[in-house]
Amino acid sequence: MNTYADANADLITVLIADDHPLILAGLAALVDATPGLTLVGQADNGARAVELYRQHRPQVTIMDLSMPVMHGLEAIGQILAFDAAARIVILTTYQGDEDVRRGMRAGARGYLLKDSGPEQLVACIHAVAQGRQFLPPEVASKLAERTDVARLSPRELEILAHLATGKSNKMIARSAAIEVGTVKFHVNNILAKLNVGSRTEAATVASRRGLLSAF
Repeated sequence: MNTYADANADLITVLIADDHPLILAGLAALVDATPGLTLVGQADNGARAVELYRQHRPQVTIMDLSMPVMHGLEAIGQILAFDAAARIVILTTYQGDEDVRRGMRAGARGYLLKDSGPEQLVACIHAVAQGRQFLPPEVASKLAERTDVARLSPRELEILAHLATGKSNKMIARSAAIEVGTVKFHVNNILAKLNVGSRTEAATVASRRGLLSAF
């Protein structure tokens, strides 16, 4: 780990949080080997990430989403509650556009997939450190695609989750404690909003876009 961060104001201080040891070690090595960047901490869970952020106040925090003890989104929320100016990059395997939207809504400034190349990661760190948002083309396209679809209501998301398991309208009505006619109304709205023609296609689209990750 670099030890001269305080001596050089031009260095970008970086905190990394990921529960996979190999990924954590690889990211740390990349940051340490990149001129202009200095690693100030490594966390293997969300709670530790919050703790280290409070200690070091890094310029950029790279945060995994799925971690033990505390989920990445919760950690982002706690960090931003402590420091509203925190600059956080989500690094994850999740590709659904709903996952992207949740991450950016939580306050992240950047979003990268774990198969991104080193150059893209470094470019993201620099962009976010400068106060800019960073979304690679494949992630930005998911957000653009999302804006073309009317947003599903919480009830419609609930019905969609039931629908995706193959339940009939009667079974959904029983599970959701509503009338069958109400289920049919919601199903029709779901199909229209997702621009699909069948329940099976709706389930496929919902899975691809990450709409069911909360269920």
